Amino acid sequence: MAIYSDKIVVITGGSDGIGKALVQQFLALGAKVATCGRNMDKLNQLSSDNPTASLFTMQVDVVQQAQDDAFIQAVIDKWGGIDILINNAGISMRALVSEVSIETLKNVMDINFWGTVYTTKAALPFVQKANGVIVGVSSIAGYRGLPGRSGYSASKYALNGWLEALRTELFGSGTHVMWVCPGFTTSNIRNAALNKDAQAQGESPMDEGAMMSSEECANHIIHAIGKRKRSLVLTFTGKRTVFMNKFFPAWADKLVHHFFFKDGKLVK
Repeated sequence: MAIYSDKIVVITGGSDGIGKALVQQFLALGAKVATCGRNMDKLNQLSSDNPTASLFTMQVDVVQQAQDDAFIQAVIDKWGGIDILINNAGISMRALVSEVSIETLKNVMDINFWGTVYTTKAALPFVQKANGVIVGVSSIAGYRGLPGRSGYSASKYALNGWLEALRTELFGSGTHVMWVCPGFTTSNIRNAALNKDAQAQGESPMDEGAMMSSEECANHIIHAIGKRKRSLVLTFTGKRTVFMNKFFPAWADKLVHHFFFKDGKLVK
């Protein structure tokens, strides 16, 4: 896609999963890509796998506003602008509301919602100057509250609402705002998901082999950005869940409960 040649693309959380796939695909399309993450070893490996001057990496914890500001400024110092900002950094959780700690809920909200707010606020003037695109990587959980993922669902609902408000504020300005909602996608997010005590659970309760790959998901996102879609919901299960929750919410309650619980216990 020639439209991305020499475009400056900023992607948070680019060392794993969907973010990493986005980095690699944008580079292959001729873009200049800046990405950040918390794990320096993974960032170094990403740079080693993609030895090109078109990739810039920086260790950043998106929860820290000063680090987000410094990251965006570093991109401006290096390349002079930003055409596309993709807020991809995120974390999940798995714990019942009756058991989960406030720390877990707060950590999830800080990363998924406030991390996006901080980075977007820092980058907004530069994206506006370029009549560019701001993207939030949200989730089906931003349309349908999922059991065991109360904090994750809350963060994604907040993200969708915030981006929709921003989109409306910028309507007709030339700057585009969109959110994308992958269904279950193969990535590290479930292994890194926080348990009730705000620790990484270290395993996935889902059948990873039956999910959309991160590479396929990234490809859909890149095409949606090119078309400046309002939003993107991925996978048949994801589309069905959003549809059912909108038009048959009581039935959706039953189906979602049946999917996540067995014999009264959360199994997914």
